[in-house]
Amino acid sequence: MTQNSPPLVLPHSLSRTVSALQDKDRNRLDDTITRLHTVNGRLWDTEDRVRGTLLSAAQVADCKREIDQLNAERNLLAERADEVLGSLADAGRADAPLHTETLASVIDRLSVLTLRIWHSERAAARDELARRRVPALHGQREELCAALDALVSDVVAGRRRLPVPARFKLYGRDDAAPAEMKPSRRLRRVLAFGGLSECGKSTSAEFVQRTCGAQRFKIGFLLRQAAHREGLPDPYALSARRQAELLLGELNRFADAHVDTELFTIESVHDDASIAELKRLMGDALQIVYLDASFAVRVERSGTPAQAVAAKDEIKMSRGAHQVAALADHVIDNTGSIAALRARLRRIAAPPASTATPYGLGLPGAIASATADFTDAVRAYGSCVRLAALTGSPGEGSWIAGWSDLDLLVIAEHEAIGRVHEALEQYRRALGGAAALGPTLVTPGELTARRLTPRLAFVLHQLQQGSPVLHAAPSLELPTISRRELAFAAVRELPQVILTMRRLRADAGPTSLRQLYKHLVLACRLLLREHNQWESGPDRILAAASRMPGLTALSVPSLAEISSAWRDGEAGLVLKPVTMAVDQLLTWYAVQLAA
Repeated sequence: MTQNSPPLVLPHSLSRTVSALQDKDRNRLDDTITRLHTVNGRLWDTEDRVRGTLLSAAQVADCKREIDQLNAERNLLAERADEVLGSLADAGRADAPLHTETLASVIDRLSVLTLRIWHSERAAARDELARRRVPALHGQREELCAALDALVSDVVAGRRRLPVPARFKLYGRDDAAPAEMKPSRRLRRVLAFGGLSECGKSTSAEFVQRTCGAQRFKIGFLLRQAAHREGLPDPYALSARRQAELLLGELNRFADAHVDTELFTIESVHDDASIAELKRLMGDALQIVYLDASFAVRVERSGTPAQAVAAKDEIKMSRGAHQVAALADHVIDNTGSIAALRARLRRIAAPPASTATPYGLGLPGAIASATADFTDAVRAYGSCVRLAALTGSPGEGSWIAGWSDLDLLVIAEHEAIGRVHEALEQYRRALGGAAALGPTLVTPGELTARRLTPRLAFVLHQLQQGSPVLHAAPSLELPTISRRELAFAAVRELPQVILTMRRLRADAGPTSLRQLYKHLVLACRLLLREHNQWESGPDRILAAASRMPGLTALSVPSLAEISSAWRDGEAGLVLKPVTMAVDQLLTWYAVQLAA
C-alpha cells in the first residue's frame, strides 16, 4: 500500500464476534483481511498509474496485467476470508432469508471506502470538490459499518443466510483449460530430501526440524492424505504430474492453516519423475537436497547386513531414486563428520539474508544516499565486516520521515570496530539531523556463543525471515532463532520495557510523546508474543493487544495521525489518548501479576 495509508478498522460488533474465534482461525482471518486491504491499496495505486498521461503503450499493458493479477488475488483473499467468516453463521436456519453478498464482500467494500476517504482527505487541500465530498464519505462509512454490524448479528442469530462465497473469477483464463496449481503464498520454503538407503535423509530432516523449526512430513503420508480426501484408491498409480499436484495441494492446505510455519521438509524422494513435476510447479520455493554416500559407508552406519541394504536400494532405484541427484539443488557428500553435515544443512535451511540497495527501502533520497555511502565504506573493509543491515521499519518498508529512527545492525570482528566507528560518524554527519541513527555492533563470536539480548534475537529473526540487508559477506552464517526463543526473549525484555514506560509516563509531556508511544507499542508486541501472536505494525499490534483478556480496548490514534502531529509540532493534541492507553496497560499488567 501507499506509505502511511490508513489501516482498515472493522466495526465493533464484527470485531467482538471475530474475537470469539479460535486463535488459529482469528489469526488467519486477521492476516487475510489485512492482505486484502493491502491489495486494494496496490490496486488503487496501479489504477492511478495507468491513467497517467506519460505512459507508453507497453507500460499501460503492464499496468493492465498487474491490475488483473491484483484483482485475482483480491477475489482469492475474499473467498479465503469467507471460509472463516462462514463459521460464524447459524447453520441450522436453512429457511432464513438469503443476503445478497457475503461478509467478505462487505469488508472489501469497507476497505475501498476507507481508501477513498483517505485519498479524498489528502486531495482536499487543493481540490474544493474533494473537500466537499469528505463529510459525505464519512457518512457512507458510518452507514456501511452499521449495516455490517447488523448483518453479522443476523447471521450469527440465524435470521439471515449468506450466499456461497465462491466467485469463479477467470481473469483471462481459457474456460476449457484447467488452472495450473500454484504454491500458496503461505508455503514459503520446502526442502525435499532424497538419496538411497541409510544415506541420512531422516537424520537431516530431524536436524532441520529441531534447529530451524521446520514442519516435517513424509511424502507417502501426504499422498495418502490427498488420495483419501479425493477418494482415490492408489495415488501411486497416478501420473507423476498428478502426484505432484496432490503433494502441493496438501502442503498448501497445511501452510494456509498454520500461518506461522516458515519452513517444511518432505522425505523421502524416491521418484525422480514426480519430484521433477513438483519442482516445475513450485520453482525455487522447493529445494531438492540429495544425500550421497558410498555403499560401504551406508552398510556400516545401518548396522544391518549388506544384502538388506542392497535390497532396499534395488527397490528405490527401480522408482528412480538415484536419478534425483541430477535434479537436486544441493548434493551433499555425507561420508564425512556429522558436524560437516549439520553445517551444510544450516546453510541450506537458513541462508544469509538477501542484500538490497538503500534506494529500494522507501527512504528519502538524501538519507538513502548517506546510507549507500556508509554501505560502501564498510564493504571496503572486506570480510572483517560480516553484515550491515537497517532493521525495523526500513526493513519492513514502513519508515516515516521525521518519526522513525534508523536502527542499524553491524556484525564485525572486534579488530574492525574502530573503523566501523569512523564510518558511523561519517554516516551521522551525512544525515545532518534528518534521522536519528541507532547502531548495534556485535561480533561473530558473540553470535556463535549465542550471547544475544532479546532485541538482537528479534533482529536476527527478522533477517532470517528475509528482511533485506545492505551488506553481507559470502561466508556469513547467522544463528537460527525460533519462535519459541522469541517468546522467552519477550519474557526477559518485558520487565525493562515496563519500567522505562513508567518512567516516561511520570514525565509525560509533548516532548516525550514519541518515546512513550513507541514503548507502549513495544510492550504490547512483547505481551502478544507471550501469547503466541505475531503481529507487525503499530496499529495492528495495539488492536490485537486490545483483545487480550481483561484489558479494556486501547483507544489510540493511528500511527499516521500521531506521527503527523509530532512532525507538525502538535504532539499535545494526541498526547492524552496515548497516556490514557499507557495507564490502562500498566494497570492491567499490575493486576495480572498480582492475581
